[in-house]
Amino acid sequence: MRLYCFPHAGAGTSAFARWPERFGPKVEAVPVLLPGRDARRRETRVTGRRALFADLLRHHKPVPSSPYVLYGHSLGGMIAYSVARALEQAGRPAPALVVVGACPPPDARVRLVQAADLPDCQLMETLREAGAVPPDTPRGGVWQRSALKVIRDDLRLAQSLREAADGPLSVPLLAVSGDLDPLAGREVMAGWRDWTTGPFVERTLPGDHFFLRGPALPRLLDRACRVVQRRAGTPESAGAARTHPTAWTAPQLEDSPVKDTK
Repeated sequence: MRLYCFPHAGAGTSAFARWPERFGPKVEAVPVLLPGRDARRRETRVTGRRALFADLLRHHKPVPSSPYVLYGHSLGGMIAYSVARALEQAGRPAPALVVVGACPPPDARVRLVQAADLPDCQLMETLREAGAVPPDTPRGGVWQRSALKVIRDDLRLAQSLREAADGPLSVPLLAVSGDLDPLAGREVMAGWRDWTTGPFVERTLPGDHFFLRGPALPRLLDRACRVVQRRAGTPESAGAARTHPTAWTAPQLEDSPVKDTK
């Protein structure tokens, strides 16, 4: 099973570098590298919904016909939601599960996403206050010089995706928070329950806004993917899961690390 992973603002795919060794043999982590960073650093960064979808279609088509899962962290959570929503509206195979981590829901007031045009010093301070700067990052250091321009465009993308959010998903949605995250704690992440008509699940893990760097999140995702795999144990059941994603109901979650809270 493929688990597509969308990173946080300013990031490439390094945050997911150790994930393959933390998953079982039946789960394949597929980090999604956006333009303007790492191996694609010379490419123009995307700042709007349409440009994002066009880039994803060029680099990650076709949509898998077998069940798959989307995970997005912070900005990546909005990307995961937006991709799943667009696929549903287009009648394409939707993910069997969408997981959003450290990402306030589309209707939450997030001062950070409106800070794209602030001067460098003010933007850095806003990022620090929101817990969106990696710990021990020095002021004016390499991280600030290399990441700030990317973060500005990623904040513009986040604002575009939030403004375009037009309704709930119909697939199961898992919202994951860090217990020390000042930007998207448990109460904030609970707001995602209004953004799916399918089962809604919450989990809180140890860590701040960057809890994806610890071992708990990949363990949680590995077990969640195995639940999805068991639901798709035969070609017939896999087809049913794609056609009727809301059939992933609470009794089938009892052996997973998450509980249905809807």
